[in-house]
Amino acid sequence: MTAPWLKFLSWSGVCMAMTMVLGACQDAGAPPTAATSSAASAPAPAVAPKPASYHAAKYDPIHFKPAIDKATDQQCLACHAEVLKPTVRKASLAGVPASDAKAWYQVTSTYQGEQDTFHRRHLETAMAKQLMNMRCTTCHEGNDPRDEAPGTSSTNFGHQTLRKMVNPETVCLKCHGKMNVEVMGLPGPWEQSKAAFQNNCMLCHAGIRTTRHQVNYLNAKAIEEAGKTNGDVCFGCHGGRSWYRTHYPYPRHAWPGMATEVPDWAKGRPTESEVRFISAAVNAGDKK
Repeated sequence: MTAPWLKFLSWSGVCMAMTMVLGACQDAGAPPTAATSSAASAPAPAVAPKPASYHAAKYDPIHFKPAIDKATDQQCLACHAEVLKPTVRKASLAGVPASDAKAWYQVTSTYQGEQDTFHRRHLETAMAKQLMNMRCTTCHEGNDPRDEAPGTSSTNFGHQTLRKMVNPETVCLKCHGKMNVEVMGLPGPWEQSKAAFQNNCMLCHAGIRTTRHQVNYLNAKAIEEAGKTNGDVCFGCHGGRSWYRTHYPYPRHAWPGMATEVPDWAKGRPTESEVRFISAAVNAGDKK
């Protein structure tokens, strides 16, 4: 036989459940209070609210095209602010001081300051701000977290390199490829040739390929001015910080006095930069 106190608890539970359901129905049908009415008429916040979860953030539309193409640094850094924090260790876990662990490009005359992080070197240092106008989307064009290998579905971008958030062939290689000394006709690598040219790239480039750096991620005027006084400024992005063993096939923009005959090495090369890097084209798209 069931105990009386158990019957009482069961009946109490039913009553509580009915009360909650009736309360919810009343709330749904009730007219809005002053507070809810005010919230409904308030203007939309300037910054989008934070996603409810990590997975919601991961699949936020801003990580996909076309939204990523219009993303601002402010929007990116709302969740990724840690990339600009100075977090370099003073010493490695093995005890090697950071000041003693410099890469080859960190001993050039244009490398200033202490060891710094990858993103800060591209966005925050004095030289980066002087010579570049890089944004988060200069390198990051979004990614599909479901499929990070190219060409494996009909919905992925088709341009991403396996497990890379940036395509090194079309982004990193621009400033971190080898100098193409064979095409330039130099007697050897710049480190061996620069003395013969007084470490002055302008000895030749005052009249050759003079239409250059006209892209929205570079400060062309500042680069030209700095390059006149220090060849290491030019070399810094044209071989001095080469992470790769190949070179980047820069577009061959026409310049005043350029010969009409196209040399064999230049055949097939583009004559304009990528549309997304041409300010005039980007601005025209914004106005549509």
